[in-house]
Amino acid sequence: MDTKIKQDIGALRIDGQRLWSSLMELARVGATDKGGVCRLALTELDRQGRDLVTRWAREAGMSVTVDKIGNTFMRRPGRNNSLPPVMTGSHIDTQPTGGKFDGNYGVLAGLEVVRTLNDHDIRTEAPIEVAFWTNEEGSRFVPVMMGSGVFAKAFSLEHAYAATDAEGLSVRDELARIGYLGAEEPGDHPVGSYFETHIEQGPVLEDHDKTIGVVSGVLGIRWYDCTVTGMEAHAGPTPMHLRRDALQVATSLMQQVVACAGRHPPHGRGTVGQVCVFPNSRNVIPGRVTFSIDLRNATDALCDAMDADIREVAARLAESSGLSISIEQVSAYPAQSFHPECMAAIGHAAERLGYSPMKIVSGAGHDAVYLARLARTGMIFIPCKDGISHNESESATPEHVAAGCNVLLQTMLAQAVLAG
Repeated sequence: MDTKIKQDIGALRIDGQRLWSSLMELARVGATDKGGVCRLALTELDRQGRDLVTRWAREAGMSVTVDKIGNTFMRRPGRNNSLPPVMTGSHIDTQPTGGKFDGNYGVLAGLEVVRTLNDHDIRTEAPIEVAFWTNEEGSRFVPVMMGSGVFAKAFSLEHAYAATDAEGLSVRDELARIGYLGAEEPGDHPVGSYFETHIEQGPVLEDHDKTIGVVSGVLGIRWYDCTVTGMEAHAGPTPMHLRRDALQVATSLMQQVVACAGRHPPHGRGTVGQVCVFPNSRNVIPGRVTFSIDLRNATDALCDAMDADIREVAARLAESSGLSISIEQVSAYPAQSFHPECMAAIGHAAERLGYSPMKIVSGAGHDAVYLARLARTGMIFIPCKDGISHNESESATPEHVAAGCNVLLQTMLAQAVLAG
C-alpha cells in the first residue's frame, strides 16, 4: 500500500451522529418507561431488533447468513473473498432492565464501519463482517454467551437447544418461531480476526479520565454455593456460649470472601451476592445459611490460588466453630487473554487518532472470550457514566461512542489489508 493511500485511510472518520441515531432507533425496540431496554433473547422484541439490524445491513449492501443457533453474520465482500473475514460484533439481546449500549453498541459500531467504507468507496482485500451472537446475556436461557459458546464448541448445539425458559419454552423452538433457526453449522463460518467494541460496564476508564480501554483479557470466574450448618434454637432461652449459630459463622466467611480478593491483587474480585437463611425467623437462631461466592482473577492460576485460599479459611472456621461448612463449585469460566498484536493495533489506532488509551482488564464475560479460542481477538472499551451497566440508566456520551468506533474503523482497516 503506498503512502498516499495510507494517509487517506488514516484521515477517515465515522459519522458519529449516524451511529448515535442508529443506537437510539434500536433502543426503541423494547424501550422501558425508565429509559432502558428490555429485549430478551428469542422473544418477539428480539426478532424485531434482529430484523431492523439485518435490514440496515442489506441496505448497506451486505449479505446475511444465519447459523443453527441464530448467530447472524452480515458480510461486506472484499477483493479476495477467499480470505477469512475481519469480523466485529457483539449482541443485541438485553437484560430485563438493560440499557441502550451494552452489546448493541458493538454491533452498530461494526455497521457504521461498513457504512463509512461505503461512503468513501473503499474496498478492502479481505471481507468485512459484522456479527451478532445469540443470547449473550443469559437472562432468559442459560448458559450465558450461548451463541458464541456453541460457535466455539465450548458446549454442544444440542445442549443449547435443550435449554428452556421459566415457561418451559425451548431455545430451538423459539429460534424457529422468530425465524432465526438458520442452516449453517455453528463454527463452520471462517474468522480471520475478531474485534469487539463495548462500554466498559465498570468505572475504571472514567476514574482515570481515559477515552479508550485496550482490553488485555477477561477475568476467570469461579462460582460456588456455600452452606454453613448449625442448629436452630430459641433466641431467648439459649445462652450465647451454647449456640450453634450458622449465620454468625457464615458472616465471618462472607467477609473473608472480600478479604481473599485483597490478598490476590491487583485483579482479585470476591463477591457474595445471594444469601438464604433458614428458618429466617426473628426469634430463632439460624440453623443453616446458604450463600453464593463469586471469585475472579486475571489468570486461571490466580483463580486456583483464590480457591485454595477460601477453602483453607473455611476449614479453619469449621474447626473453631464446630459447624459444618461445605463449598461446592457450580460453574467456572477460564480466564482469557487477548492477542498481543490485536491489542497493539488498537492502542496504535487510539494514539494516532489522538485519544487517550489505557490497558484494562474486563471483569465481565463477552462473546470475544469464545472467539479468542478461534482467531486473533481484541476488545475496545469506552467509558460508561459512573460505571453503571445492566441498568436502565446505563449511559455513554456521543463523543465516546464515536471515538470507540473510529478506533474500530482504523483497527479493522489495518487488519483487512487495504488494496491499492
